[in-house]
Amino acid sequence: MEKENLFGKTLTELQAIVADLNLPKFVAKQISDWMYKKRVSSLDEMRNISKQAKELLAEKHKVSFTSFSNVQESMDGTKKYLFPVKPMQFIEAAYIPENDRATLCVSSQVGCKMGCLFCMTGKQGFQGNLTSGEILNQIFSLPEFDKLTNIVYMGMGEPFDNLDEVLKSIEILTADYGLGWSSKRITVSTIGIIPGIRKFLNQSNAHLAVSLHNPFEAERKQLMPIENVYHLPKVLDEIRSFDFNNQRRVSFEYIMFNGVNDQTRHINELARILNGIKCRINLIRFHPIPGTPLETSSNETILAFQAGLKKKGIVTTIRASRGEDIFAACGLLSTKELVKQQKNEEY
Repeated sequence: MEKENLFGKTLTELQAIVADLNLPKFVAKQISDWMYKKRVSSLDEMRNISKQAKELLAEKHKVSFTSFSNVQESMDGTKKYLFPVKPMQFIEAAYIPENDRATLCVSSQVGCKMGCLFCMTGKQGFQGNLTSGEILNQIFSLPEFDKLTNIVYMGMGEPFDNLDEVLKSIEILTADYGLGWSSKRITVSTIGIIPGIRKFLNQSNAHLAVSLHNPFEAERKQLMPIENVYHLPKVLDEIRSFDFNNQRRVSFEYIMFNGVNDQTRHINELARILNGIKCRINLIRFHPIPGTPLETSSNETILAFQAGLKKKGIVTTIRASRGEDIFAACGLLSTKELVKQQKNEEY
């Protein structure tokens, strides 16, 4: 029987485990200190825990990290790491340094169910949810760990389709027993799963980012099938019902597609539907992926779109393109590795 990894467990979960072994409650706090503050990778390294306690724990549990199996580095300093999760399953994390910031974009699922037209991960299909430990492993196993300033849950998968494990990972990142980071360093993205938005806003203090991409429901539906289930007006109503304060932000991600969502009427509709929501819109250049007819808007169009939104009083930024020379679109590296492994199995 495979041993259960203690890494990724919350303090409450660790307390339940040590209680089942009739160990003192304080052992759970010792374990969390060693894993999350001292970043040790085995029970043997936990020097202030008795030999007997470690032997009891080791019967069914372990502490381990999974190193990345491949890394691609862009000329601009962006790095994309490939992590094996299980046989024939791979995820990606993207490290993005920029001036005095260093952001890691982490994955929350292997593949994705949502089927957005512009997303390579969705074309890979859904293979499973990541545990809290597998999410955190992308952070703790990173060679640049000590340089990190921000974490964004914008990698492979829909975070709110695996929300319990995402929330556990955020708790460990922000709790006193974990890394003790400020929630302001963390942003979680969703395509608009309403029950997940409600639970996330009530159970965490991290920033929210919503993938919008088109303000018209019928047009958004062509890009994002989720619109058939959770309609954009209802998503925005849910956000309006929450009392955001100065410590917490909501932003909207908007990938620019040539001739699809980059016209004056889209500017006007965005201003209408976002009226009353204090927010920011991040405009993103589309990085082409295989098998899609979509193309990115021109730089002139993107700049004009930004100017139009600003005139409407909406804070709007253009996100710099990073890692284009290493195929920055999320899911490309993992899909290539999956295909390679499948071919190896055939021979």
